[in-house]
Amino acid sequence: MRKEYKTIYGEFETEIEINKSRFITNIKRSNSEAESLEFIEEINKKYRDATHNCTAYINGPTKLIQRYNDDGEPQGTAGIPMLEVLKKEDLTDVVVVVTRYFGGKKLGASGLIRAYGRGVSEAISISDIVWLRNFYEVKVEFDYTFLGKIDNFVSKEMYHLKNREYLEKIHNIFYIRQDDFSKFRDELLEITSDNIEIEIARELQIQVKGDELIY
Repeated sequence: MRKEYKTIYGEFETEIEINKSRFITNIKRSNSEAESLEFIEEINKKYRDATHNCTAYINGPTKLIQRYNDDGEPQGTAGIPMLEVLKKEDLTDVVVVVTRYFGGKKLGASGLIRAYGRGVSEAISISDIVWLRNFYEVKVEFDYTFLGKIDNFVSKEMYHLKNREYLEKIHNIFYIRQDDFSKFRDELLEITSDNIEIEIARELQIQVKGDELIY
């Protein structure tokens, strides 16, 4: 079974001002280290006149790849606190760049740590958070006489019906969380007194935002 993990969906930007310094945070979903590096290069070009473009990213379901860069800020005052926020939020496959335009007043090491960490936290707070969950694609066939009971059950339990065809029997494709499959199967068998065909077609990983599946 593949590891389930949390990430963001899309790309987001926030800006804060601290003692006249501007901190612009760009955060994005990145499915590989190559995508993370590409995004960093893109932001560096966009804000080439900035004082600093500090970065952090984590990639892989097991968070194996973790990188950061202070980009000229005092060591440990930018990239590490940015990375720590990503880790605290349990995110992976995500890259963040905090761009600073110096406002003329030094913040000190502790002030920089707070500023860069806050920039990432605020960007995450407006981001769409999704989970990559493990599902089965399940084929289900049953007689028309069971339609009402099965639809009531599916609606009550909020199982996801992907497709339905009305043929000699009703042919359905469900996406069922792997952890829920045994309960799903057993309930359908009980509802139909075993007069139903249930087959796991394949395993897949789907993005889930709340109760919504995002393909």
